[in-house]
Amino acid sequence: MVDAEILKPAFALVGLTVVVFLRMYWLRLSEIRRGRIDAQAVATSAEMARLLSDTRAADNFRNLFELPVLFYAAVFVAVTIGRADHVSLILAWAFVVLRIAHSAVHCTYNRVMHRFALYAAGAAVLFAWWGYLAAGIAW
Repeated sequence: MVDAEILKPAFALVGLTVVVFLRMYWLRLSEIRRGRIDAQAVATSAEMARLLSDTRAADNFRNLFELPVLFYAAVFVAVTIGRADHVSLILAWAFVVLRIAHSAVHCTYNRVMHRFALYAAGAAVLFAWWGYLAAGIAW
């Protein structure tokens, strides 16, 4: 049944978010302990960026709440309008694979142009999926 299959990429993206969350907190707490930084000294994101040297995972974690919000909405819409079909499934998995690659680059060597290409490709896939969903309502 394709309807239930469309939930698998959504769970995969949640899994990615959990992995990045755990990496972020492991790096953050390690750096706070190592630098003997008072927790209150990093109460805001500006203070955190100033005091902590590695914010890649935290930056990526925030990024996982930008375009992915439209992804989760697309999963819901696809199921609701009966378009949780093979096309939606392919587009959903393509988006998730691109997000995994984007996170891998962002959380490791962080080459901006590599990251940007993956982000743009993911956005293109997501917007194409929304076009496909809109066409399902219009016709």
